[in-house]
This record gives sequence, C-alpha cells and structure tokens, in this order.
Amino acid sequence: MNEARRSAAALKVRGLDVYYGHSHALQGVDLTLESGVFSVVGRNGMGKTTLCKAIMGLVGVSGGSIRVRGADITRRPPAQIARLGVGYVPQGRRLWRSLSVDEHLQLAGGMRSGAWTVERIYDTFPRLAERRDHGGGQLSGGEQQMLAISRALLTNPHLLIMDEPTEGLAPVIVAQVEEMLLRLGEDGDMSVLVIEQNIGVATAVSRNVAIMVNGRINRIIDSARLAADRELQQRLLGVGLHAELEPDIEISATGPEAKPAPAPRRDGPIRIYVSNPTLPTRWSQPVPIARIEAAARTLSTQIARLDETARRKREPMAAQTAGPPVVLVVGTLDTKGLELRFIRDIIAETGLRTRLVDVSTSGKHSSCDVSAQEIALNHGRGGSAVFGPDRGAAVTAMADAFASWLRRQGNVAGVISAGGSGAASLVAPGMRALPVGVPKLIISSVASGDVGPYVGPADITMMHSVTDVQGLNSISRAVLANGAHALAGMVKARLDARAATAREAGGLPSVGITMFGVTTPTVQKIAAELRDDVECLVFHATGVGGRSMEKLVESGQLAGVIDLTTTEVCDLLMGGVFPATEDRFGAIIRTRIPYVGSVGALDMVNFGAPDTIPERYRGRKFHVHNPQVTLMRTTVEENERMGRWIGERLNQMDGPVRFFLPEGGVSALDARGQPFWDPDADAALFRTLERTVRQTGHRQLIRTPKNINDPDFAAAIVGAFRTLFGRTGTRRRLAR
Repeated sequence: MNEARRSAAALKVRGLDVYYGHSHALQGVDLTLESGVFSVVGRNGMGKTTLCKAIMGLVGVSGGSIRVRGADITRRPPAQIARLGVGYVPQGRRLWRSLSVDEHLQLAGGMRSGAWTVERIYDTFPRLAERRDHGGGQLSGGEQQMLAISRALLTNPHLLIMDEPTEGLAPVIVAQVEEMLLRLGEDGDMSVLVIEQNIGVATAVSRNVAIMVNGRINRIIDSARLAADRELQQRLLGVGLHAELEPDIEISATGPEAKPAPAPRRDGPIRIYVSNPTLPTRWSQPVPIARIEAAARTLSTQIARLDETARRKREPMAAQTAGPPVVLVVGTLDTKGLELRFIRDIIAETGLRTRLVDVSTSGKHSSCDVSAQEIALNHGRGGSAVFGPDRGAAVTAMADAFASWLRRQGNVAGVISAGGSGAASLVAPGMRALPVGVPKLIISSVASGDVGPYVGPADITMMHSVTDVQGLNSISRAVLANGAHALAGMVKARLDARAATAREAGGLPSVGITMFGVTTPTVQKIAAELRDDVECLVFHATGVGGRSMEKLVESGQLAGVIDLTTTEVCDLLMGGVFPATEDRFGAIIRTRIPYVGSVGALDMVNFGAPDTIPERYRGRKFHVHNPQVTLMRTTVEENERMGRWIGERLNQMDGPVRFFLPEGGVSALDARGQPFWDPDADAALFRTLERTVRQTGHRQLIRTPKNINDPDFAAAIVGAFRTLFGRTGTRRRLAR
C-alpha cells in the first residue's frame, strides 16, 4: 500500500470546478504533477490562486477530484489536508505581526516528523536565525518570504504549494528563492507546485510550464521554449500589445487552408489605442470609451519604422539578433533625446549601423528604433513592473529589463550612453553583461567620482561630461563628439581585428585557470600539457582575479574552467585581503560550463604586514611570505566552514563537475615537512566536502593521494579536463 502511494503522482487534479457565486472560477481543471517542481503561470484573475485554495480545502469544490500521492483529498478540511502532507505558502505570506520568527516556527513544527526541523531552518536561512526574536511585522519582504517558506517546510510535506513566492521581492531575493526551488526539486523528497507571474523564475525551476487562461489549463509547454520566445509569451500570457493577442491560444494553423488576414493599410496618420490601461481581471469593469479616446495618440511620421518594429516582433528571436554588427546608442530619450541623436548621427557618419534604444521610465513615447515599452517587456513581470509611480523601483526594473534584452542581442558591436547618474545606473548593468572586449562607453557627469559601482569587473569606459548632459552647447558638443568618435574607433578596430583573426587557421578555445604562488608548479604543468588543445588564460587568485575569470565565463568567452586555486574563499570567510565575493562560482552555476576544480591554497588566509593582522588571530600559525604579505594557516573549524560553503555551490552546478581533493596537501606550504602541513585540517575540509556535495554522474569529488603540486596530480587534472572537454578533434567552440 505504501509503495503504491509513493509510486502515485504527487498531485493529480481532474475536472476541478470552483464557483464564486455565479462566477465559474475554475472550469474543469486537469493537472498532473508526477514529481519535482512544476510551474503554473497566467495573468491576474485567471484562477491560479483559486487552484491553490481548492487543493488546500480553503474554497468549496463544486466538481472534480484532487489526489495527493493517490489519496483523495477533495473537500477535506484544510487541517486534515495539511496532516496528510500538503504544505502551503500563500500569496502575501500571511504572517502574524506580533509573533516572533521563532514563535512562528515553533507553532509550525511538530505537525509531521521529518528532515525539516527548526535547527535545519536556521542553518538553511541564517538571516532568520539572526532575526529569530523579531516580530513578523518587523521583517523585510525577503525575510517574510523566507519565514513563510520555512513555516511550510516545517510541516515536512510531500507536496508543497507556493503561490507567487517571488511577488514584490528584490532581484537578489528572487534569485535565492529560485535557488531554493531548484534545490528542493533536486532533493526528490518533496514535490513543489509553483504559481508564478515571473516567467523567468517559472521557466528556470520547472521543465514544463502550465498556462492558465480563464480558469482552465490551456496548455502545458516546454519551459525552455517559453523562456526563449518573447512572441510566444505575448500570445499565451498577454504580454505586450493588446492588439496582437489572439482569442484562441493555438500555435499552429487549424488547417492547410488557413491564411493570415491581410495587413491593414497605413497610408496616413495612425491612431494608437490602449484598450486596457490597467490590466483587467475577470471581475473588473470595462474602461470607458471616452477614456480610451482621450488617451489615444496619433502618429503621422515614422510609419516605415513602426512597420519595421512590428515586423521584428513577428519574427523569431534568432532573426532579430542576426545580421551585421550594430552600435547601440542607449539612454532616456524623454530627457536626453537631442544629445543621444547627436551621438547617433556622428557614429552613423562613420559608416557603422546604429540603433537608438530608449530606456526611459516615464512611459512617454519617443521616435527610436527600440522603444522603452519593448525593452520593458523583457522584465520578468512585464511593463507593469517598469512603469510605476516609484521612480527608484522603476529605474531598477528598467535596468533589469535592459540587461535581459541586451543579453538576447547577438550582433552588438558596441554600446554608448550619455546622461546623469540615473542614466548610468540604467545602462551599466546591461553593459556589464556584455562580453569583455565589446566597446562600452558612458558619458556622464558622475564619471569624475567613484565609478566602481558602475564599472564593476567589466571593461566599461566612463568619460566625464564636464557640463551636465542637458542640451547642446560648445562644450557638450565637443565632449559628446569625442565620445562618439572614440566608440566608433574602438568598434572599427575590433571588427578589423576579428576579421583578421577569422582569416587565420582555426583559433583555439580559451580555458581559465586560477593560480597562486603556492600552486604555480602544477598550473605550469597543466598549461604546458594543454597548450596544443586550448588557450590557457591564467588568473592570479587575488580576489579580482577570480571575479575577472568569472566575468569572462559570464560573457561566453571561456569554454571551461580549471579552478585549481580557490583560496579567495578563505579570505572571504575569514577576513583576508584577497577575498572573493559572495557570487564566487556564480557564473559557473548560471552558464553550466564544464568545471574542473580543487582546493588549492585553502590552507592560508592572506594578510598584509604582521602588524595589520586582526587582534582576534594573535597566537595563530603564520608564515611571512614577504614583508608585505603574511599567511595564516586555517584551522579544522575554518576548513569545515569552507567545505560547507564550497560544497553548497558545487551542488548548484548543473554542468559537468570534477572536483579534486589532494590528500598530500593543498599547497606548496602544505606538504610533509613544510610550515603549513596539517593532515587533520585537510581531512576536515575533505570530509565536509564529501558530506555536503550531492554526488551524481556529472558531479564528482575525486580524492588523490598526491600533493597539489605533484606531477601525478597535474596529470589527473589534465585527464579529467580531456574527459569533459574532448581532445583536439572534438573540443568545444565558443559561440562568440
């Protein structure tokens, strides 16, 4: 009986009907979740939340059935459904303002025994442990969502239902929720039904996505296809121009005789109507005709450009991003249109193709090649997230949308922008997403100060505008013209160099290798062995080195990584001078490229001169590398901490992973007879990694009895590399 229960689908909904009075909210819903994570998406008012409430017994069911692992839970009381193993994270979190975090968790714990305990919750969400005595009303939105998810996990459910888990959260918190959903799906202990409006999240966590329209499951579609096809999203989910929506959601024509309707003539002025300024629900009232007429706008020029934009929307994404290289001139056309068109004209005079891109958040329409409305569609929540009353939130959302749009463009030869701090913060994230080497220039009044927040690890050039970018005058014309000519020169030089390289006989793919002084011998052996197969780019693991390598990974310029020296993690966790960021390994996780790694130099934390070492470390084992660099040996406890930190990130890597553990020592100083030789500390590191990492066919930890600088260890790394990447005849080629 129990075996039959486990083999049954996690959730099976058949013919489900729910009414609110005379309104038919759910209309014969059929849905099956076998295991893992499954997403349901749809516009507001389509019945998604009602589906959640029906499963939980919170609304009356008029017809149909609901089964969880074979057990019929239709019309059972909510408390009984919860005891049968169904957890619920409601939309809006539904926390008690007066109860502390710990009181919330203690109330939820104990309903069902299982792996999730209060202690595990605090280990999984350290932020909740820090805020355990704070009331529900004192938490941020992200913290409240963590608590709502934790409360459901403590019931140790077989099936977890999450209604809009990322609603209203900052992008960094959305990423954390997405990561947790992926982890829950990998663990296999519970299945998760996710109700989402964020298409990016829904498609990232689920192999298939159900589309809900007017109280029905209209179709189930492959998530990769939905994520990649903006036109399909517009058709299925109503994202974009209302005039382009189709009444019946069907991809293929109904028969061989089906023909497209003739396009309307556009011989004169065009009236543009927005029929629903506010997104409708099933219960909202129609917008008055007078209001629609008053809001309509007339276009008497740029008809050809409007037609071209509509044509691009109808074409597949691949067609939009193909073609000759193009320079993007990007900015807020509602306030900087004159200046940006001045730059555009100069670049166009050099013979380069240009596209004028609007990223303004006012909602005003400007003559351009890519409108702000088109850019806004690339945000996970669409234009409603971008064009809001909160300017700060709007700028952040537009920056995310522009970065997402820019990543989909495959023919960008360069990007230039001009404006103040707001414009710079709008375009910089997108520029940082471009590959290193693609010319990027921002002309701004903020360029005379600290430009680190704008440039980051990318190769963005910032030019001081001298006067504010506000109108054209003798100074601004000279500065803007210099910027335009500088970008045109960079683009032309790069295109010429790329053409010359293409004429040469096949270049080698590039692979990043991390190195420190104490791992140099083995890096040199690896690079020498692979020099005929790949171009080895060596990065000095001093914090910036790791960030630069991962920037190239994110840009698609590395075919893989041999991350031999992960010492930057030591300095991040223990306060050294060469720290990684919290996003160390993040580019590997996101791109899924092949990864060969090791624990090089995790035996040491880097400090400056001896008198700069923090007081709390006095009495530890040190080695003076030179008068300005002092190394501190890591302890058993610190190695366990690093093992957990690295192991958790290895678990998030979906690409092929081989991670090596050198039992003979992790650096030149950690060898028998050397100052940092400490087998117990190394054993703690290896043991913790093995306990933390979920090993699979593509994610493996490999122990070797050699020191990291031993020739046999280098040979093992090379062997693993060739297994993952292939030899010369089959080696991977970069897309760019």
